[in-house]
Amino acid sequence: MITIANGTFEITPIHEKYAWRICDFVTVNTSRLKTYFPRTLTENLTPDLSQLFVDRKIKDFKSKNEFLFVIKNTIDRTVAGLLFVKNLDYTKKEAELAYCIGYQHEGIGITTMAVNKITDWSFKELDIKTLRIIVHKTNLASIRVAEKCGYVWKGTLPKEHQPPEMPAMDMELYIKTHEG
Repeated sequence: MITIANGTFEITPIHEKYAWRICDFVTVNTSRLKTYFPRTLTENLTPDLSQLFVDRKIKDFKSKNEFLFVIKNTIDRTVAGLLFVKNLDYTKKEAELAYCIGYQHEGIGITTMAVNKITDWSFKELDIKTLRIIVHKTNLASIRVAEKCGYVWKGTLPKEHQPPEMPAMDMELYIKTHEG
């Protein structure tokens, strides 16, 4: 568990007790998630689906295939956001970091703090040397988070992301390397 924002929020690895809370999070934030997190959204539309999602993510965490962290509000115990360390390549020592924050928590620095903590965790605990953040050019808040956390723009990835019922989208690639 990692405490951030003066103890009001903490980052914790996925746990079975989060199924209902993640379901609540995605249904409240459907419009925010439908384009860039469509699979997370569709896999959490009901409590039963969320339980299957959480069970799978716990297995992924334990097997080190993917790591899902929850940003939790310590006051009301709700899920404020999600962070994924995914697409891990342990041979190349690379991974991708993806994150989303609930609309009611945007703009107050929680995402930046969380991305910094999980970036450091990934470098230290996973021995990752390169982390990627892939973001659409219109997602200015996410770009600001990446830049504040020391990620550097490396280029445009043509047709990198395929949202449901939309044309493939070019995405921007941000990279942070660790020389430790």
